[in-house]
Amino acid sequence: MFEWFSVIGTIAFAVSGAIVAMEEEYDVLGVFVLGLVTAFGGGVVRNLLIGVPVTTLWEQGLYLKIAVAAMALTLVVPTRWIHRWKSWGSFFDAIGLSAFAIQGALYAVQMGLPLGAAIVAAVLTGSGGGIIRDLLAGRKPLVLHDEIYAFWAILAGVAVWLGWSETPGQLFALFLAVVAMRMLSVHFRWRLPRRSLRGRTGGGAKA
Repeated sequence: MFEWFSVIGTIAFAVSGAIVAMEEEYDVLGVFVLGLVTAFGGGVVRNLLIGVPVTTLWEQGLYLKIAVAAMALTLVVPTRWIHRWKSWGSFFDAIGLSAFAIQGALYAVQMGLPLGAAIVAAVLTGSGGGIIRDLLAGRKPLVLHDEIYAFWAILAGVAVWLGWSETPGQLFALFLAVVAMRMLSVHFRWRLPRRSLRGRTGGGAKA
């Protein structure tokens, strides 16, 4: 079942990258590049950092084909369907975030790496592709400034490292918990604290 969640996540991430490319009026090649980067970029960077051969990407032939098919479909469907997808996009994206974050943390734990590595692997796998996508599109990375997103990947990494996903039941419960927290944060517009320096160019207070 977990593989199906990864498939859904791959489709969601690939389509989100394709939609961003079309919003920025990229050509067909740009659509496929941004879609693939969104779906697989985080995993590639994770592999580099934790010592997994980057060539393992080519072992995911089925996921690559699914991503390409999803992006090709995005190019030809009516615009109203894309708008309808965007209304459900947060839910499918939450599935992808949860599945990929847990997957990344499991990689790190199986290699006997420390907690910090599990967290980094979870964050990069779950949200790294979106960060790269936004940078390539000339946007501020959405996951770092507008929504609580990467934080849920951090919690997934901690939970996996603590051994809270050793059985299929625990793994599924963790998956559902991350999806639920992500959707709650979208619904209630939760934000992490931040400090803005805009409009504070003067050296002192006005009289």
